[in-house]
Amino acid sequence: MTMFRRAALLLLLATGTAQAEPLPALTREGLQALTLAESSISLRSVAGAQNETVSVAELYRKALVSGGFPESAITITRQDDTAFLVLRWRGQDASLKPLVISGHMDVVAANATDWTRDPFTPVVEDGYLFGRGSTDMKMSNALAITALIHLRQHDYKPERDIVLALSGDEETSMKTGQILAKMFSNASQVLNLDAGGGTLDEETGRPLYYTWSGAEKTYADLSLDVADPGGHSSEPRARNAIDVLAAALLKVQAHSFRPELNALTRSYFMNAARFSPPKLAAAMRIFAASPDNAKAVAILRADPALVGSIGTTCVVTMVHGGHAPNALPQRAQANINCRIFPGHSRYDMIRELTAVIDDPSVHIADQTAGSVETQPSPLDTPFSAAVARAAHEAYPDVPVFPSMSSGASDSMWFRALNIPSYGASPIFMKSSDDFSHGLNERVPLSTITPGLHFLLSLIPDLARK
Repeated sequence: MTMFRRAALLLLLATGTAQAEPLPALTREGLQALTLAESSISLRSVAGAQNETVSVAELYRKALVSGGFPESAITITRQDDTAFLVLRWRGQDASLKPLVISGHMDVVAANATDWTRDPFTPVVEDGYLFGRGSTDMKMSNALAITALIHLRQHDYKPERDIVLALSGDEETSMKTGQILAKMFSNASQVLNLDAGGGTLDEETGRPLYYTWSGAEKTYADLSLDVADPGGHSSEPRARNAIDVLAAALLKVQAHSFRPELNALTRSYFMNAARFSPPKLAAAMRIFAASPDNAKAVAILRADPALVGSIGTTCVVTMVHGGHAPNALPQRAQANINCRIFPGHSRYDMIRELTAVIDDPSVHIADQTAGSVETQPSPLDTPFSAAVARAAHEAYPDVPVFPSMSSGASDSMWFRALNIPSYGASPIFMKSSDDFSHGLNERVPLSTITPGLHFLLSLIPDLARK
């Protein structure tokens, strides 16, 4: 650890080593991060007519300026109904490629009538911050901004430029992420705060392990479309568009794609097995050695947290059919969302599903917007050592190993330009607390102190020559 990093951490934390507590005592900067997270959650940064992502960007700009960054270093650029934010902190050596810190300001939609609490009214309760975006990813943004302000206020001078690049439509079209990747196509590497993270024990709340992401699956939306002349509902016919679509969907549901491994997922299964229940651990080890073992595959597929790591998945997410309650349907449509294992294209999936459905009246088409296939980032770089040091600043001796993300992120745009991108979230939480994209999303307050430890180690480490 550099002398600066040690001094910075001592200045930040007066409570010693971070502990996982239900109600942690927060420092001044920890409270600043919590307040910033709360304020951003209250802004409905959802795609559409009342999108407040621009307001989130303005909130972050104000926090950065108040923290000592010059206004000239920050830009907010509007794009369609959203915006993206860039902070460029100039380094001492202009010849060095910049470090990009990536994240997003938008969130997925939330229906308030389904939630226990209003999703856009932040609530601190029982050791958690509740609200849409608390986990994905407004707390991470708040921790990053707080860490950058801390570094600047304590006279840290980066050797290379540090760029904070926050997109505004990562949850939808992902246009702004692509724009940012093109803007910073000369980046040395990308630290994506939207993937990876620390896992805490379900019973004790103590750290089990930290994983960082070196790859992600490809996002794809495929439409299934069935057309029919229709007719009067009093005269049913042998062929019904909705029935045909339903039969096709059941075939998709029953189909399992070939189990696969790569270096990242093999490492994950071998390491995570040490912290898993015996039956699951045995299946993880067997799969890592023999991915065609049917028994191990069945056990892993039954776990929602693991099924995405063993190969491609395709699942129906939306269905539409019919045009009147008293008429035979003239059209039935469904959306199949696929998360594709690296090394395969969307067209490979269309061919496979066409064979599985085996009905020429079901038309399959690629409807994907804002996605591109990418290969894993290199594993043999200084990043792995830097992220291990950072995780140990949060929780000494916590095991650290790589993984692959099942979801899509802005990293794909950078990887598509051959820029190494690594997911390393500052969030440490129990698996059972992860409600990203779901009801009653929440993040534990206990993650704030170790999250700041983590970033105050990792950012200066990656910004060195």
